[in-house]
Amino acid sequence: MAHEYPTQEDTLLEGFLSLATPEGFRAELIDGEIIVTPPADGDHEDFVGLLIDQVGRQSSVRMQVSGNKGLRLAGGGRCPKDHAIPDATFAPLDLRLFRGAPPWMDPSGVAMVAEITSTKPLQDRIAKRHCYARAAIPLYLLIDREEGRATIFSRPEGDEYTEVHLAPFGKPLALPEPFGFELDTQPLI
Repeated sequence: MAHEYPTQEDTLLEGFLSLATPEGFRAELIDGEIIVTPPADGDHEDFVGLLIDQVGRQSSVRMQVSGNKGLRLAGGGRCPKDHAIPDATFAPLDLRLFRGAPPWMDPSGVAMVAEITSTKPLQDRIAKRHCYARAAIPLYLLIDREEGRATIFSRPEGDEYTEVHLAPFGKPLALPEPFGFELDTQPLI
């Protein structure tokens, strides 16, 4: 009987899934790298709250939002399946997508994920953008505190988004349907 040895990607994924992170920390597996981030600062959470408030008041489709939903994403190259926890995950309320979902759910039905930069901005700007595109998540909103701008990525193809629109803080940023409104970035200044 031939014995099968686990691959490096299997070992990494198994190790990641068995991690016990300290309270308040979050662990993600992004492009084959385990990322552990500390609890967010107050400004980060303020930005998340402002975004959720605007979506709740202005979106053309009623949205449900989760700030801690683990998403199981397709890996790229030799990387195992990625596991990300966006700062905000939006799905049409009618889908009730989060109800009964496992801790790491498939992203089918997710309308948009949002990241607000914090301790590892390059992860949000590059690695997570590629992960979300590979997973065919229609919209990725990046609120980049260090760069002072908001960017909406849309039309995923492969591991990249083919349409990009950005606005410096203080200028409106049009969010496409199913949101269909201009995000006011003035409060982010």
